[in-house]
Amino acid sequence: MILFRYLTREVLLTMSAVAGILLLIIMGSRFIRYFSSAAEGDFPITILGNLMLLHLPGFMELILPLAFFLGILLAYGQLYMNSEITVMVACGVSPTRLLKVTLLPAMLVAALVGLCSLWLTPLGTLNTETMLEEQRSRLDVSVLAPGRFQEFGQGRTAYISEFSDDGKKMENVFVHELGDRGENVHNYVTRAASGYQEIRSDTGSRFLVLQDGERYGVTPGRLEAERLTFERYTLRLGATRERQSFDSFEVASTAALFANPDPRAQAQWQWRAGLPLMVFILALMAQPLSKVNPRQGRFGKLLPAVFLYVAYLSLLLAAVDTIGSGAWPVAVGVWPVHGLFLGLGLLLLWHSQRKGMR
Repeated sequence: MILFRYLTREVLLTMSAVAGILLLIIMGSRFIRYFSSAAEGDFPITILGNLMLLHLPGFMELILPLAFFLGILLAYGQLYMNSEITVMVACGVSPTRLLKVTLLPAMLVAALVGLCSLWLTPLGTLNTETMLEEQRSRLDVSVLAPGRFQEFGQGRTAYISEFSDDGKKMENVFVHELGDRGENVHNYVTRAASGYQEIRSDTGSRFLVLQDGERYGVTPGRLEAERLTFERYTLRLGATRERQSFDSFEVASTAALFANPDPRAQAQWQWRAGLPLMVFILALMAQPLSKVNPRQGRFGKLLPAVFLYVAYLSLLLAAVDTIGSGAWPVAVGVWPVHGLFLGLGLLLLWHSQRKGMR
């Protein structure tokens, strides 16, 4: 029990450090991408935190297997460097028992990966797509950034100088609209000292209410122009839409995918179900790969191990695409890829034990 707690703690602590670094890199890259889109007015910056949180399970289902794989390599590599595993073997700890100790935390990691891949990731993807679709369909002043000309939907371009302290009132509003008048395109330019958004509770319609301004109408190629001075002018932005439904296999539930005979649905289901299995196979390969000579250093086999993981993941993705396109039988599926690396892991383990006995 003491040996189990010691090895498990070493592996999980190393895995947590690796997972934290990888998660920071990946989420940082996605944050920059979303922040740029928010700055361009694609969606309000207030939902940025929700988007990052919804993407977290999708990141974790790929990060955790790699982090666990590297955690075993680094933790056991350090134990080999310190000759601790040599002492364990001398005290009667067989390689088989060491493998059993390794597979026990693998069950915990596989459960977390399965929770993400089978439930949390599709749910998060569905909520993300719904949220972004609602923001694309809505014409909301919350997407506007002060000091920028931004597309505002329905051929409108808007500019505001600043928001009030509570974020509800806009100062120095400029709105350009395009409208058809016969065969000509009519331009409307509206300037106002201030404005705010108003939502009618009975209909759900949204309006941009402008105060103390002027509205000009000009048709290119014609000399006359229209001018309107107003104290209050209302622009209808649109009505709130119902929540959208998505017919995508990526956001479908795992039970729905399993019952769907479509090759794309079966490919997506096998991808989700195969990720927890991937954790055990990587753990099987990691134990023999972690055995290093003290002269090599603990990072001696790290680069080949990373290449092995990349090859495993690339073959899985290629198999999923091939099954989805109908070029590979659904009954065979992605399981030959898992079988290939399972056989490789058993071969590495057998070779390591045989070499140790000699």
